[in-house]
Amino acid sequence: MAMNRFEGPGARPAKIRYLDGDFQVLMPGTHVICAVTGEIIPIDELKYWSVARQEPYVDVKASFLADKREGVLPTGH
Repeated sequence: MAMNRFEGPGARPAKIRYLDGDFQVLMPGTHVICAVTGEIIPIDELKYWSVARQEPYVDVKASFLADKREGVLPTGH
């Protein structure tokens, strides 16, 4: 099985400070891990995060689920 760019020697998660509309890399790395799904998100593909919770999301659906989980959005019945 071939290794992808997030496995092996140089692959490590980055430490990020999430800001409004931007983020700051505190410790360089190749990726972050989605707080909802556990999926790897390459730094250059990171588009969704929570400033309040300081956590990244793989896509808008994961971001929505995190907001719902935290009670930010109505749960609906």
